[in-house]
Amino acid sequence: MSVISGQIDSSELGFMISYKAILPEERIGPYPVLYLLHGLSDDDSSWVYNSSIARYASQYNLAIFMPQVHISYYSDMYMGANYWSFLTKEFPMKMKNLFNISHKSEETFVAGLSMGGYGAIKWGLTYPDEVAGIAALSAAVDPYRIWQDDPNRDKLFKPAFGSKESFLGSENDLYALLKQVKKETIQPSVLQICGTEDSLYADNLKFSEALEETSIDYTFIEKLGNHNWAFWDQEIQVVLKWIQEITAKKRS
Repeated sequence: MSVISGQIDSSELGFMISYKAILPEERIGPYPVLYLLHGLSDDDSSWVYNSSIARYASQYNLAIFMPQVHISYYSDMYMGANYWSFLTKEFPMKMKNLFNISHKSEETFVAGLSMGGYGAIKWGLTYPDEVAGIAALSAAVDPYRIWQDDPNRDKLFKPAFGSKESFLGSENDLYALLKQVKKETIQPSVLQICGTEDSLYADNLKFSEALEETSIDYTFIEKLGNHNWAFWDQEIQVVLKWIQEITAKKRS
């Protein structure tokens, strides 16, 4: 596998933005794609430096892209740049132009940890016809609850979302997105993993119950673990195997 550090000039953001990529070196393809999203205190390099993702990925013919979105909470910010439009539209288009990767939705996956887990679920629920699977590790599935419990979050959430009132029922509210899921429409599979000692465990448990009420094919895994890289390094291996299994099924 090759690890690439790149920069692209984003018209959505209005500035240069960095990304990391992990790519197979074999001259075959196009490769299935995983967009792997970072957490709140991280950046595009965090998965590479804090986990063994490059080593794990060497077992799979999978292209992995890790974009930088700063602390945007994967939104077109109320006070800031259009990170959501960049992530879901411009970034995939540019990666497809630059690299020998699949353009097929059945070979495209999104995953992330914490804030990135939120972003992955939001991406898959908003554009269900563009991805085959969503994997969320220790996901911050309920920013509203976090905001309600911690007023200090104003400095983070106000620039991203505006206000608590405008967040509820909006395109940023995962529960509102779940309500829009139509049973007759094909939805991405969801893999949700959270440690039982994680501060976001209760939120994840509640969200898994909401998923159960939809037509979405989902798996919820809970196991001993906390909100840290030791847990995410372990569970990203589960995610990669899960992606391989889905890809193999769709190709058979």
